[in-house]
Amino acid sequence: MKEKNYFMVKKSNLPILIRIFSYSIIAITFVFLINNVLTVWFEWPGIKKLFSHHGLFGFKKLSKPLEDSVLTFSYIQLFFYFISIIFAIFYVLKSIKQTLETDSKILTNFTAYIIRSSFWAVMIVGIADLLISFMVVEKLVEPILGETLKVKLVIPGFRITFVHFPLILISFVIGYFTRTVGFIWLAVLVVASEFFIVLSRFIFEYEQAFQGDLVRFWYSALYLFASAYALMHEGHVRVDVLYTGFSERKKAWTNSIGSLLLGIPLCLITLFLGMGGKASIINGPVISFEITQQGSNGLYLLYLMAVYLAVFATTMLIQFTSYFMGSSYKLLNR
Repeated sequence: MKEKNYFMVKKSNLPILIRIFSYSIIAITFVFLINNVLTVWFEWPGIKKLFSHHGLFGFKKLSKPLEDSVLTFSYIQLFFYFISIIFAIFYVLKSIKQTLETDSKILTNFTAYIIRSSFWAVMIVGIADLLISFMVVEKLVEPILGETLKVKLVIPGFRITFVHFPLILISFVIGYFTRTVGFIWLAVLVVASEFFIVLSRFIFEYEQAFQGDLVRFWYSALYLFASAYALMHEGHVRVDVLYTGFSERKKAWTNSIGSLLLGIPLCLITLFLGMGGKASIINGPVISFEITQQGSNGLYLLYLMAVYLAVFATTMLIQFTSYFMGSSYKLLNR
């Protein structure tokens, strides 16, 4: 009897531990993203230098120790990670009666919001940058906007900071108030932009680099952002010869183990390696405001295509965590 009661207590605590573990992963990931911004854009040292300062975890000790103020910033960044875990535990304990199924739905809705907002961003920023590039190529900026903007709009830092970034923020506001994901519209725009290239090339004998850039910009967004959306709706291809014949319990085991051992680690590795330093594959293009090789004849959006990878990894991570929690709920309640 005592063994049975002990087993029941252990089983009742398992959902709480799963919730703490899952929310901690997401919280740590977002702290990593925040710390990445602080390190890359605001010259904060980062916890790597803190570990190197003390020679911990295999990091080679710095030849020149960190100064007091810099060392303080490093400790603050490390403190953020501990705070994120404490916050995750606090949230779980505060919502102790909330089920794993409810948590899964919350994370799915959060994933949908990020994807929805990202689609609005690439749509609006793409159209805006296309119009600017068209006016620059056709020398319409000065007659319409003046000589000052004519000079500034060909400078990547100015156009990205004062045109792209505000539009991206507006897109996330729009994404909050809308519920449509926007895949259909973006797919239609990809087809329409390619169609206009064909028309302009073969009928009007007009073609510019920014036209092809826009197709690539939208198509890559459609492909990468749709990955998490497809995961939300069971749209990814699996070994369906086996999976379709599984019972609901076996499917739950497959999804939970696959998410925990394959999906979540892959997303974390993508983020950690892609943002591992200022010259990394994601940070490098963003810091330098990388644009296409065509210069002012093309779009100034190449840096955003590097950000796509971060959005892809983040949304997939959240959705894999949602998958893990939802599958765990099914296993514990059958």
